[in-house]
Formats: sequence, structure tokens, C-alpha cells
Amino acid sequence: MDLFSLPRLGVVVPPENPTAEPEFHRLVGGALNVYTSRFPVLPGLGLRDMLERYNAVLADTLAGFGGMRLDAAVVACSASHYLLAPAGDRAFCERLSERAGFPVRSSTQAILAACEAFGADGLTLVSPYEPWLTDTSRDFWRRAGLRVDEVVLVPAGDRFDPYAVTRAEILDRLYGRPLPGDGALLFTGTGMATLAALETLARDTDRLLLTSNLASAWWALREVGAWGPGTAAAHPLLARLAQVPEAA
Repeated sequence: MDLFSLPRLGVVVPPENPTAEPEFHRLVGGALNVYTSRFPVLPGLGLRDMLERYNAVLADTLAGFGGMRLDAAVVACSASHYLLAPAGDRAFCERLSERAGFPVRSSTQAILAACEAFGADGLTLVSPYEPWLTDTSRDFWRRAGLRVDEVVLVPAGDRFDPYAVTRAEILDRLYGRPLPGDGALLFTGTGMATLAALETLARDTDRLLLTSNLASAWWALREVGAWGPGTAAAHPLLARLAQVPEAA
């Protein structure tokens, strides 16, 4: 296949995020071409103010793709969209899509679409965020109609830093821990590197496994008509997801 005939996915990421692009490239394989635009660097702002500023400049950041034709775009920053609550997030994405001329979804909306498609009504939330932001995340999912059975915090050593969490820290927090219910395991945060840990977990659990980047890749493939067992086999986590019966 001609490389440049593939559908084009735009991804918007925070400037310091080292994880989203490598995970997207690994997940979509040769099914999509991935292009990125980064939020501006905002020195001196606290986390909440920075996240609110990301929402304020998102339309302009998407416009940074210029005249490039995109087939879809994902906003790979879950935390900023938690601040909007589910209804506000959905309306925001609709406005962005209308302005851009192609479908735009936040990673949070992609997760909600995946939960609906695969019939997940409950989840265990695995979060690398500071407690206040984890609480905001939990409230977002509850307001979206999902049952949150448990929250598992995953700090990086003695601090909360999604970009520094290791595979070992994720697995140490989950293995040997009884998890209630039978809902999905949701790993939030596009900056927490999850693929290696999930490949290990996938061998030991039948639960639905979702992450911000995995759900976003699934949504993008489906949106451009490239979702299916053959395409999904490019990565084992998508191949596993393709085996889950979709809800009517």
C-alpha cells in the first residue's frame, strides 16, 4: 500500500508528554498515518490552571495543522477534559469537530464510546494523578453513568507524575490485590506508559482492558473505517479488543 494513501490521524498532546506518540504509532501500526500538534508551553502555571488553559487554546492548537487534510483527530490529554464533566466534554468536541471539518474526540470521549460499544457499565480506575485530579476523574466517570468499583493510585515512587510511572509500579499495584466487580480496568492518562504492563496483565485476566491511548486508537480506527480483526492484529491489545463482542 502507498504509505501516503493511508487515513490521517491528528493527535494533540501536552508538550512534555513522551508517551502518546510512541503508543499511537505502535497501536495503529500501518493502518493510519499519525501527525501531532503540541499544546504551548505554559511556564509558571499550576496544574489546574495549565489544564484549563489547554482547553482555552485547543481550537487554535488544532488549527496548527493548517491546511493538512485530516480524517480524524484525538486530543490526547485526559486530565483537561475531566474538568469539563461528560456533557461539557461532549459538547466541546462537537464544536471542535464543526470548526475543524473532521471528527475530533478527546481521549475521555473515546473511552466512553468504547465502554458503550463493549457493554462496560463499571470500572476499576487506575490513576497516576494527584489525589484531587483522581477524584475529579472518578466523578467524571460516575456522572457519565459508569460504576466506579475501586480506585488504584499509581504514584511514581514518592510523587505523582504520570510520565515517570514504570511498568513495575503498575504491576506491583495490581497483582495480589483483589479487585471488586467484573468491570473494565481503565488506566487513565495519555502520558502513563501502559502497553508493556497491559501485555502482561492480558495474559492473567479476562477483564476488558482500556487505556486513554488504547481507546483513542480504537476510536480512530473505527471512525475512518479501518477497524476490524485484520487491522487490529497489528497490536495484540487491539487484537484482544477485537475479540470482545460489541453491544447492540
